[in-house]
This record gives sequence, structure tokens and C-alpha cells, in this order.
Amino acid sequence: MGHIKYASDVSAPVHAAFAYAADFQHLADWMFGVRGAGSEHAPARALGAECVLKVRLYRVIPLRVRCEITEYRHNAVIGYTLRGRVYGTVTLRFDPLGYERSVLTSEADYPPPRGVFGRLCHGLVDAAARSALRRTESRLRREIEAFHGTDLVGRIA
Repeated sequence: MGHIKYASDVSAPVHAAFAYAADFQHLADWMFGVRGAGSEHAPARALGAECVLKVRLYRVIPLRVRCEITEYRHNAVIGYTLRGRVYGTVTLRFDPLGYERSVLTSEADYPPPRGVFGRLCHGLVDAAARSALRRTESRLRREIEAFHGTDLVGRIA
């Protein structure tokens, strides 16, 4: 199982950062490769909530992936599990850092490639997963700060 972890400072309080990340309507704005998110029901922020993501793999291959919230602690942790041809988990942790600031820790767990060809491409898969999580984390940080109305150093935008 592959595991990647990144942490960064966000100039928004924990409650604002968590509120943005927990809403399915915003997933396409920050999750790498996601072009749209839709659910049969109104977007829910609770354990077990599900939606269908429209994903573009390698910018060419369109896929539909089920996304479920499998870990949820209000204003602390939210875990998304992706199921389908693309699968794995993305966990976001939010910790207070001081006045109007928080720490966003992004973690991804994904299965290793299978088969002989998969073992040969293991390094490429790891590099692609690291790049995708890094882009997801930086995009989420920017979107949270825009949502909260501050830039990186905490000034009112």
C-alpha cells in the first residue's frame, strides 16, 4: 500500500477550512483530476455521505468514481474513500495553529500496481500519486483561503 503525507499552513480558522473541504459541491474545485461531482441527494457533511465524481485520468480517459466520506470528526478530520477504477483514500486533518490559522495535513493511501507490468511501473505510479496529492493540497489551500477571504499571510483579500 502506498502512503503519502503533506502538511501546510492555511490562513483560515479550522472551522472555515473544514466547512469548505467537507462540502461535495467544492470537490471539483480542489481535488486533482475531478471535473464534476454529483449526488442524488443534497450534499451532506456526515459519515457515509456519497457522491459520484467525474474524473479525467491522464486528461484523456473519462471515468466515474464513487466517493464516500468514511472518516468524519467535525472540525478535525474528514476522510474520502474513492471506489471504482480509481480507488484509494484521501484524509484531511485540520489542526489550529493560532489566530485565524490552521494546519492542513493531507494523506493518501493507494494500492500498489498489480501484475508484472504494474511492478515495473511502480516508480511512475508513486511519482504520479505524489504529484496529484501535492496539487490537490495546494489547490485546496488556495481555495480555502479564497473562501475565507484571506491570502497566504492572513491579510483581507
